[in-house]
This record gives sequence, C-alpha cells and structure tokens, in this order.
Amino acid sequence: MSRIPAVDPAEAPAASKPLLDAVHASLGITPNLFRVTAHSPETLEGLLGLNGALSRGRLNAAEREAIALGVAEANACDYCLSAHTVLGGGAGLSEIEINAARRAEAADPRLAAILQFARAVVLKRGHVSDADVTLLRGASISDAELLEIVGNTVLNILTNYINNAVETEIDFPRVRAEVEKAA
Repeated sequence: MSRIPAVDPAEAPAASKPLLDAVHASLGITPNLFRVTAHSPETLEGLLGLNGALSRGRLNAAEREAIALGVAEANACDYCLSAHTVLGGGAGLSEIEINAARRAEAADPRLAAILQFARAVVLKRGHVSDADVTLLRGASISDAELLEIVGNTVLNILTNYINNAVETEIDFPRVRAEVEKAA
C-alpha cells in the first residue's frame, strides 16, 4: 500500500488538475506515479516539464526508455521497471532489448555506450571518469547528447526515488528488480 495515496484526478489540487489531464491525454491513462505526485503541484510540474523538454531532445524514445529501464534496475524501482517495460515496448524495444537495457547492455554500440554511461552516472552519483566520457566519444555521442543522457538519468532517479520513498502502488504488469533493495 502506498505511503501517500494516489489522488482522484477529479479531486486533485487545482494546480495539478490540468497537469493530470495532460498526462491522461498523452498516455490514455493517469498512472499512480502522477496521481501520487499530484499532491505537490510544483513537483508534478517539475517532473512533467523536465520529461517534456527531454522528449524533444536528440535521444529517441527507445533510447530514453532504455535509460529509464537501466536506471530503474540500478535503483531497484519496481514501479518504474513495470511502467517502462510497457512504455519501452511501445517505443519499439523488444523483450530481449528491455531485459538487456536493465543490465545496461545493448547489441547496438551507440545504445550500449548510452546505457553504460547512464549506469555510471547512477552508481558514481554523477562523478563519472574520463574513461566513462571516452566511451561515449567512441560511440560518436555529442556534447548535447551527453547532457541529455545525464538529464534523462536524473529524471528517472527522481521518479525512482519518489516511487521507492512512498511505495507507489504499481498499476502496470509487475516487474521486479533483480538487484538487492537497500535495507
């Protein structure tokens, strides 16, 4: 059971209602992550604003979903693993690609470099090494794309931490992290 209840969109704070309406219009549903976050219109606005801005960037939907899967696995976020397994499939990732992304792996060298760098950002708390950056350079990742990888990683850390902290009720087919959760 969630530590913070998901709000009924019809009863959400006034500033959250149009944001939840936009989520519903975009996805056809209003996932519990957004319904929980709606308690704080400012947090919801920040989350959606960053997501919207990054969706217009250079990384394509499949790359962004693969990052989300790798970050969720690293942070042991079952909610985000469950959601992004569905969303990743919608972005064109196969089941094999979804499972590989969770391990920061990909058959495509560009995507493999992106995922390894995103994992390094998570595990090293942003203190990546020259070798981590060189890996991206070897995959012809631009400066703008490097920054978008960091941005997408941070966006997913935000959602992972919200869901892990409040134990958001999973409203997608459940997928469990393979990494051990912190005590």
